Amino acid sequence: MIKIFVVDDHKLFRDGLISLLKKENNFKILGEATSGQEAIEKILKLKPDVSLIDISIPELNGIEVIKRIKKQNNKIKILVITMHFDPYYIINSFKAGADGYILKEDSFELLIDAIKDVYFGKKFLSPSIKEENFIDKIYIKSNKDKITDNILSPREVEILQMIAEGLTSQKIAENLCISVKTVDTHRKKIMQKLGIHNTAGLVKYAIKHKIVSI
Repeated sequence: MIKIFVVDDHKLFRDGLISLLKKENNFKILGEATSGQEAIEKILKLKPDVSLIDISIPELNGIEVIKRIKKQNNKIKILVITMHFDPYYIINSFKAGADGYILKEDSFELLIDAIKDVYFGKKFLSPSIKEENFIDKIYIKSNKDKITDNILSPREVEILQMIAEGLTSQKIAENLCISVKTVDTHRKKIMQKLGIHNTAGLVKYAIKHKIVSI
């Protein structure tokens, strides 16, 4: 029995996916989450065999979620299930520790295969991405788009995403269980590190570097 956890902020897709997975005899759904923060908390607590994680989720994007889960429990297999065909997302998902990457346009039968592959320790990549020409484009683009890693701390990335999503300092503080003053201190440090002087600039940076998607 493969224990599965689903992370996606679109209720219709999430409910449909869970409904289909429940019909499979060898699968058991342990739970679901709609945001990055919720996903980390529940996945580390429930310890599913395979977590299906979308990239574009609120509060903390899927790539950051993967990094944090793998850092604390590398035994949990993670299969990215997303609409993103962009080389940046593919490469950085695997760099973060993902075990597989499948597109939402792929068939349910292929998803079943992908879940089984990652469960048994294999890497899985959607056949659409495996096309030789596209693989070449991934490596070319990744070299062109490469930015310095670790400019921001994990907490700063977390706060930057929430700022870019339009959350107020008060709401960010509530989400992270910290003070508004601490949030504002992080905001100032982020601006200093990035050489940015206003919120609009932070939003542009977050979009450009795929911390959030439009």
